[in-house]
Amino acid sequence: MAYAANDMSPEAIAERTKPVGSVYTAADLEGIVDTAAGNSGEPAAPRSGEAVYTAACAACHATGAAGAPIKGDADAWGPRVAQGRDTLLSHALNGFNAMPPRGACGNCSDEEITNAVDYMLEAL
Repeated sequence: MAYAANDMSPEAIAERTKPVGSVYTAADLEGIVDTAAGNSGEPAAPRSGEAVYTAACAACHATGAAGAPIKGDADAWGPRVAQGRDTLLSHALNGFNAMPPRGACGNCSDEEITNAVDYMLEAL
């Protein structure tokens, strides 16, 4: 029922001041999100290196933004690869120079970051 803006009845005031939304806690959403995702509570498989690269890494590693070595550019990657894979993974996970931790992929697991690094190294 619609009320006039100048209607001061308790019902009209309640209607005008009622919440416009709801807040849910993580516990409220358990089961709902899993069911909607179709995984019945099973954790999702880690994303592939290509998927993570495309979603998060390519913004810099496909363009060279902020001095990022471009995927497939062996000359640019050479000095980095010489430091060893563990150093590359540490830089990818913890950040290095202009690259933020996890390449700004806040929802990437360690395994997914590792997959992305390996995907870029495979292109060399």
